[in-house]
Amino acid sequence: MLSSSRLRLLLLITSLALAGIFLGRIIYINMASQEAYTLPSGGDFQLKSAQGPVSLSQYPQKAIVVYFGYTYCPDICPTSLMTFSQAMQNLTPEEAARVQGIFISVDPERDHPERLASYVDFFDTRLIGATGSQAQIDQLTRAYGAFYRKVELPDSAMGYAIDHSSNLYIVNSQGDMLGVIPHSHQAQPLVDTLRKVLAQPHLL
Repeated sequence: MLSSSRLRLLLLITSLALAGIFLGRIIYINMASQEAYTLPSGGDFQLKSAQGPVSLSQYPQKAIVVYFGYTYCPDICPTSLMTFSQAMQNLTPEEAARVQGIFISVDPERDHPERLASYVDFFDTRLIGATGSQAQIDQLTRAYGAFYRKVELPDSAMGYAIDHSSNLYIVNSQGDMLGVIPHSHQAQPLVDTLRKVLAQPHLL
């Protein structure tokens, strides 16, 4: 018959073993889900801005942060652009000089280039506001794995709003997708990812 001390030791070992199996299962599931995730294709584009035509190829050797939104967005877009601005402030001046932000409007009906320029300048003068035809925006959002849809607001002076995803996409000047940052109020995830990308010049 086992003594009480040996019984407690056996129970402890059994508990640790079961915990290890459970933890291993969690790690396996997380790793499997990460491996199963495929980054969107991304790609270059030709859009218009108040400064003229905009394409990724204009920014060689830079990490480019792309965001899809619209200027009438009440909350998510301002939060995301403030996150970008804070990230740029958290980077060193040398690092920030190697990053370009592009805000792409999914509302070309209302967001003309001049309005976009004024809007993005409010958050960070290093941002460029761009848009294109509806067909261009549809093609781009599909390529980047972004989502948006128009929602009619018959009782509002705005007329309509746009539901949209809120990821930050990091690409190079060829349009290769280097990272996707989910919506966050914290700048650090973007800072960390940008630093990892900038530390590997061959990616840019």
